[in-house]
Amino acid sequence: MTNHPHLIDYIIIVVYLIFIAVLGIVSGGKQKSVKDYFLGSDVVPWWAVCFSIVAAETSTLTFISIPGLAYLTNLNFLQLTFGYLIGRIVVAYVFLPAYFKGELSTAYAFLETRFGTKTRSFASIVFLFTRTAADGVRLFATAIPLKLMLDISYPVAIIIIAAVTLIYTYTGGVKGIIWVDVVQMLIYLGGALIAGIFLLNILPDGWTTVVNAASIDSKLDIFNFGFSDGLAGFFSKPYTLLGGLLGGAFLSMASHGTDQLIVQRLLTTKSLRSGQKAIIGSGVIVIIQFAVFLVVGVMLYAYYGSLNVKSDEIFPMFIINVLPPGLTGLIIAGLFAAAMSTLAGSMSSLSSSTMLDLYIPYFGKFKTEKKQLAISRLFTIFWAALLVGAAIFFMESPQTVVELALSIASFTYGGLLGTFLLGLLNKRASQEDALAGFSAGIFVMITVISLKLVAWTWFTFIGVMVTLIIGSFLTSLSSKNQ
Repeated sequence: MTNHPHLIDYIIIVVYLIFIAVLGIVSGGKQKSVKDYFLGSDVVPWWAVCFSIVAAETSTLTFISIPGLAYLTNLNFLQLTFGYLIGRIVVAYVFLPAYFKGELSTAYAFLETRFGTKTRSFASIVFLFTRTAADGVRLFATAIPLKLMLDISYPVAIIIIAAVTLIYTYTGGVKGIIWVDVVQMLIYLGGALIAGIFLLNILPDGWTTVVNAASIDSKLDIFNFGFSDGLAGFFSKPYTLLGGLLGGAFLSMASHGTDQLIVQRLLTTKSLRSGQKAIIGSGVIVIIQFAVFLVVGVMLYAYYGSLNVKSDEIFPMFIINVLPPGLTGLIIAGLFAAAMSTLAGSMSSLSSSTMLDLYIPYFGKFKTEKKQLAISRLFTIFWAALLVGAAIFFMESPQTVVELALSIASFTYGGLLGTFLLGLLNKRASQEDALAGFSAGIFVMITVISLKLVAWTWFTFIGVMVTLIIGSFLTSLSSKNQ
């Protein structure tokens, strides 16, 4: 039976959402140009960007799906986060120096400098499709607790969340989004810790109960070397040690080194050094954050045992049905706010890539700053509507939302990261080599994913290798023919 939240919970949620919208508008200030709107005039401190990166990449998925994943399995997912940190260190010392050499406005401006306009445009279009699909899944995940709380349909819940997010994204720009993210990360991570403490207090013997319940199904296992099932099993299981380290590193290099959602934030910092501190710091925080949410999932298993419900609904169900009034409202408010940080970043990065990578180079070179800013805001509305459509489309997926979102990103992340690495590592590669390698990487990944040849943690790594091999091979052929 579902217990609806009390009046105090609704008041807390409404007040918090209004506060967040106002904070985004005020902290964003007045934007006079596209640079103000999308890059915050390069004056955002590194620690704020660090918190913003964490909030943008893990908010909804961490809060809902990661506890559900631990409830269903164990702590093996944590292996992936160690790979995330390795990948960010590579981004900090390999990618960022190239980005900060010139006046780059997006991640894909580097590809234009290195290869040409066609490569930049192609990469931007690939990003737009991938980000819309992946963040459509994230938006759907955010709607789960709102649906449970208000007893409304998923489409209505999705539209409510998107509308509130659009208000401060439209008016505050990326600077407003980042400062809102700082507050949001502290609120939702604090909410998770409070939920964990409450769980320990209501379990008969506290942590002892958790350990006893978890030991039956090895719920507290972190490392899985994956050799027990042979070579086929090694590549078909997503959370093995090597798969986690390699998969996490390459996925993080792609998402944080080539994805405009994160690179846009890094480009708002004052210097290369600030950007490096922001990206590496976010990797350390993410390990701690994932550990917290995974342990909460194990605690939920100790509390509920095995239930016949979707794993993504376990934590929202506990928040709404078990937590006392006031605390329920605070944690749900934190959940919505944290989820909105990803959505706001997605709206801003999609519109910035559309405007800076596609519209201005081809159609808007001679328009005034005021006109460009107005068109940028229209693109923000356009992508907000498409994200709502994508969220509704993915409502019926049987996968956990975290795995679905990361699998979608893996279709193109390998080709995208491989193209960037080709440009950085192979000085003789031409635009034609890059485009051919990029396309080959995507087509191979469509085949690999469609046939389910390996687990999703290997997707990006395989895509990168295919892109680099094809691109380098074509480069060597053209060099011999000269």
